[in-house]
Amino acid sequence: MSPVILIIEDEPAIADTLLYALKAEGFDPVWKSDGATGLAALRESAPALVVLDVGLPDINGFELCKQIRAESAVPILFLTARNSEIDRVVGLEIGGDDYLTKPFSPRELTARVKAILRRGPALLAGEPTAPTPPAPAAPALATVDELRCRIHWRGQPLDLTATEFRLLKTLLDQPGRVFTREQLLGAAWTEPEASLDRTVDAHIKTLRAKIRAVSPSDDPIQTHRGLGYSLKDN
Repeated sequence: MSPVILIIEDEPAIADTLLYALKAEGFDPVWKSDGATGLAALRESAPALVVLDVGLPDINGFELCKQIRAESAVPILFLTARNSEIDRVVGLEIGGDDYLTKPFSPRELTARVKAILRRGPALLAGEPTAPTPPAPAAPALATVDELRCRIHWRGQPLDLTATEFRLLKTLLDQPGRVFTREQLLGAAWTEPEASLDRTVDAHIKTLRAKIRAVSPSDDPIQTHRGLGYSLKDN
């Protein structure tokens, strides 16, 4: 079975381009033209990735992303005609994994989809589903399941986006090491050159909140002013 890619886009011409490009790369694309039917399709088809237009007729794509994140960690690639810094930051802060502005190259889009799937939580069809042992470098309070791209904190699963998973795993792999923002961008983002230092700060803030949600007394991520971030080595 080919990985299902859910396209939520209201412009038929753009949707046709996406359908053709994704099919040519071996994916199984499903197209929905508004947020309501897109959310329903998400629940029915369990796609490997969602291509989400920001300007939908019935709901803002950012708001739909929040609804999706309330029930799924599926990777999300935003499509939008807006290219301002604030739009990119907002899209990433609320759980998006990547951001592509219109007009775009179909080849670039399929390349980004493949990159996200290689590093994101959704497994490609046919990959083994058995969990791997916890990453040896991770502290005892955290376990990393690399095949399923999941992290458990004190035995509780963290609801992480693909980017958050990669970011936290990078810190867990080398506790005590101070990573610069540039190093974290390179490790956790599929297109680090298109992202900003502020984006790292926003994702660190979200990670801290998610860890505290399962263990209020824990604050393992340290800020090193003028340098970056590290995981406490204890």
